[in-house]
Amino acid sequence: MAYKEKQLQNISKQFQIYGEILHAETFKIGHINETYSATYDQGGMRVRYIHQKINKNVFKNPPAVMKNIMRVTTHIRRRLEAQDARDITRRSLVVIPTRDGQSHYRSPDGEYWRTFVFIEGVQTFEAVQSPDQALQAGRAFGDFQSLLVDLPDGRLNETILGFHNTRQRFTALQQAIQRDHVNRAQAAKPEIEFALGHESLVDVILDAMAKKKIPERITHNDTKFNNVMLDTVTGEAKCVVDLDTVMPGCALYDFGDMVRTTTSPTLEDEQDLSKVKMQMPMFKKLAEGYLATAGRFLTRAEKALIAFSGKLITFEIGIRFLTDHLSGDTYFRIHRPDHNLDRCRTQFKLVESIERQEKAMQGYVDRL
Repeated sequence: MAYKEKQLQNISKQFQIYGEILHAETFKIGHINETYSATYDQGGMRVRYIHQKINKNVFKNPPAVMKNIMRVTTHIRRRLEAQDARDITRRSLVVIPTRDGQSHYRSPDGEYWRTFVFIEGVQTFEAVQSPDQALQAGRAFGDFQSLLVDLPDGRLNETILGFHNTRQRFTALQQAIQRDHVNRAQAAKPEIEFALGHESLVDVILDAMAKKKIPERITHNDTKFNNVMLDTVTGEAKCVVDLDTVMPGCALYDFGDMVRTTTSPTLEDEQDLSKVKMQMPMFKKLAEGYLATAGRFLTRAEKALIAFSGKLITFEIGIRFLTDHLSGDTYFRIHRPDHNLDRCRTQFKLVESIERQEKAMQGYVDRL
């Protein structure tokens, strides 16, 4: 249910915003949280803020999420100030504290609210439209990781446990196949065979991390292109948003998800599989942008798995769609019959496309 103006006015009074709220409207960003943009009159100037209600079903511990976000945004701002960077309030989210100095407000009905400064003069895109945009995406997320390499005061909270644990995801698929709750395993036989035939991918990065060959990093964990804000005039990446899943992880997972979401010209539920392919020009620009910033801290072992990471994360998302399909579509929202199976097929087709080009992809990365 959308919050009424009156309720939103009450929420707005809880934060350190001076001036009167003129109007507010629902703001369509992301699928998870309820978001509003609100316009205030401050001394005759109109200033916008974002009010957001955190989704407690997805994020079981909103205060832990906010603690992470405060640590991350504060540190990024300090780093940018130390570099004498310009445009700092457009390069990192700014959290507006509550009247009593907290990072969020808990309303009487138990909901958690937070407020950000609205970033003006930027836009987001659902899909990459040019190789230059792929370059900007790679650069933005590489820069984001790079700015957080030296975050002090210990580990961040894990806001979603086992988020990229590919072994757990694979085990969940095996269980779903065995149970076959809604009698769909027979019709999904080719997809099941493909998934089970690729089990060798599952532990590669997990093992490397367990053996300390690859370090744990602070990662974004949702590197879709629409989480990068681009300057409306220059097209340059300004700010990485949607920080709820920022937590300890592997830098390669972030890059792998970029490969999955930016290198194929189709949406993730494309039914015409002949259109699904990993486009090398997009990959090259993505890798170029990413290594221009993340190259400062990545180890040789991490760089050696860059092409592989795209294949792994695409496979992981594919098996999650397949697991949900076999379990009766309980996690991902569907808009048509077999929607999750279509999504799974698109991912697996992309895995095949990456497999065919993996050697050339890694060869390009090694030369950068």
